[in-house]
Amino acid sequence: MTKVQLSVPKGTRDFTPMQMARRNFIFSTLRSVFELHGFQPIETPSMEQLSTLLGKYGEEGDRLIFKVLNSGNYFSEFRNDQDIIDTKNAGEKAFSNKISEKGLRYDLTVPFARFVVMNQNELTFPFRRYQMQPVWRADRPQKGRYREFYQCDVDVIGTRSLTEEAGLIEILDSAFGKLGINVTIKLNNRKILQGIAEALNVGNRFTEFTIALDKLDKTGWDGVSKELIDRGFPDTVPSKLAEIMRPTRSRTELLDQLKNHLTSEIGAKGIAEMEELFGYTDAIGIESEIKFDVSLARGLNYYTGAIFEVVANDTPMGSISGGGRYDDLTGIFGLPDVSGVGVSFGADRIYDVMSELNLFPANINHSADILLINFNEGSAKDLMLMARNLRKNDISAVVYPEAAKMKKQFSFADAYDFPYVLIQGPDEKTAGMVTLKQMSSGKQIQITEKSLSEVNQKGLRVLFE
Repeated sequence: MTKVQLSVPKGTRDFTPMQMARRNFIFSTLRSVFELHGFQPIETPSMEQLSTLLGKYGEEGDRLIFKVLNSGNYFSEFRNDQDIIDTKNAGEKAFSNKISEKGLRYDLTVPFARFVVMNQNELTFPFRRYQMQPVWRADRPQKGRYREFYQCDVDVIGTRSLTEEAGLIEILDSAFGKLGINVTIKLNNRKILQGIAEALNVGNRFTEFTIALDKLDKTGWDGVSKELIDRGFPDTVPSKLAEIMRPTRSRTELLDQLKNHLTSEIGAKGIAEMEELFGYTDAIGIESEIKFDVSLARGLNYYTGAIFEVVANDTPMGSISGGGRYDDLTGIFGLPDVSGVGVSFGADRIYDVMSELNLFPANINHSADILLINFNEGSAKDLMLMARNLRKNDISAVVYPEAAKMKKQFSFADAYDFPYVLIQGPDEKTAGMVTLKQMSSGKQIQITEKSLSEVNQKGLRVLFE
């Protein structure tokens, strides 16, 4: 038999029990914050119609969508070989449309918009939802960037109130506080970016302009200037842009500076929205650093107002959360004028940050509370009954399956971080007693079998105080 070289596709991963325990810690922490703010869970399919996905993420995003081949003989769509050649010559898009009608979801926001339109008669607006599911992008794998990864999204749809933006900032602040990650929350407004583009007389090339500007953190002003020139923007654009975005001592000064340069209605509205939003965040007392970053663009085409991005301060990981306001995403699906706003937490990048900074709880991998040591084959039935009684009292318990050497069983307890071990030798069995050992301290106590059957989680901890 030929030996198979085992591997997983690049950009995907297996997860061990320890990794899953840590991931579930992130998910449960985020879930608790979302539900504390009144959000409800939904799920959508892994696959969507390509007509749902394409055209929502910009040209670059569309290229990163994983397409799923049609079932069966997808070449049956072609009448003959010449039809294949003609379709291929018509372009990649035409050929792809012939053989693929579905794609793996690129994010959770567009499927959410589709969900809202299809279920609008069952929903009460404003609708507050959270969603934790994997997404797929045909990107080049690198540190912190995967082809399959989880997003944890929280959105409000059906209101234009900027109080919801402030509420999402509070969620970001609270969630990362609970996870122990020191972050900076970057804010901007797409209307301000549109105002800047119009002030530079490049409003007709807004998407290209924002793509170049969004790279400021990575390439600096020299890199942004070069890209603007390489893209064919007028030579005067970089210097004018630098003047509009000249660093100031405070966000108030920056807003005043923008007011002097942005004379269009859209730009003025963006500035007014930022002033209102900062009023709310100041009032509720956000603890994380909030930075007004005029270069922040968030490349997705559907954003129309406030945009968010979160970076970890203590490790160079890039963005670990982001989002923004989308005024008419549902309109492309037949439900116009329904505004929404949301943020997405990148669970995998959050995991990498917490691992690098050693932020996970020490005992996160423990599989159960008590390991019952198996002294001999004849004790199995009694141990199984003890374990069942412990579980009835919400104490998780595992019976070691074989009467192995004590050293092996205690090594097993160490490997899986059992806080306690239960031992009942022949003499203890005769006396109706058991020994409980606390693994962290080595402390041992003896109690009766009857007392053991009545102990609960709180009582188990009290026994060793």
